Amino acid sequence: MHALILDAGLENWHDFEIRSRNEIVALLRAIGAQHKLIRILIRGESEVCLSAILEVDAGNGSVVLDGSIDNEQNRRIVNAGSVSFETALDKIRILFTCEHVEECVHQNRPAFKIAVPPSMIRLQRREHYRMTTPVGNPVRVIIALPAELGGGNCAFPLADISCGGVAILDKELILGDGIGNKYGACRIELPMEGTVTTSLQIRNVVALTLLNNKSNRRLGCQFINIERPMLTRVQRYITKLERERNARLNGLG
Repeated sequence: MHALILDAGLENWHDFEIRSRNEIVALLRAIGAQHKLIRILIRGESEVCLSAILEVDAGNGSVVLDGSIDNEQNRRIVNAGSVSFETALDKIRILFTCEHVEECVHQNRPAFKIAVPPSMIRLQRREHYRMTTPVGNPVRVIIALPAELGGGNCAFPLADISCGGVAILDKELILGDGIGNKYGACRIELPMEGTVTTSLQIRNVVALTLLNNKSNRRLGCQFINIERPMLTRVQRYITKLERERNARLNGLG
């Protein structure tokens, strides 16, 4: 997956990774049902073949895709080893890779068969891109800790924010390694916008080494069932951050 992600220019790609088999199968079936074209990328983007999903067999864990009319190209895809796939569904870019492609025949036409991928990347719409939050006067999220983590409320500085979630810094490792853990009624104090209350789920954990050689830890968290008024506050704050950044770039800040 890494080469494909580098091509996509996405740094925090773990935030967009899907590993639920049921969700992956549902996405593949939706792509097939809507007849979305899929780009098959061989050796980066040095060769590209357009295809489409013909069948998804969840029981056998296989996906059948339309083959090329060029038999030589079909053989190059089969012999390429790791192959990347890219498509879009509801204007959201979908990326995945496969380590092995087989030739097969589907309804008397050449086709490819691959295994259902163990993970996919779903790049969300532009409003979900991340804005870095201020370092000097950090925005903080207040999380109510469960009893097994000591109880009480704990404040964590944000590293960035999007309309899909936030990244928090957990220098003291207070939240452990609980990927998938959910925390309800978290409060994010947004300057000039007020308090955003929402549930958060930890989606990934990344260890950081800072320029002063001190260590920190970044937790990518997803908003869970955030209410529309709260999301509106997040959107307004992101717009404010973007305007301030643009002013600085233009020498006005």
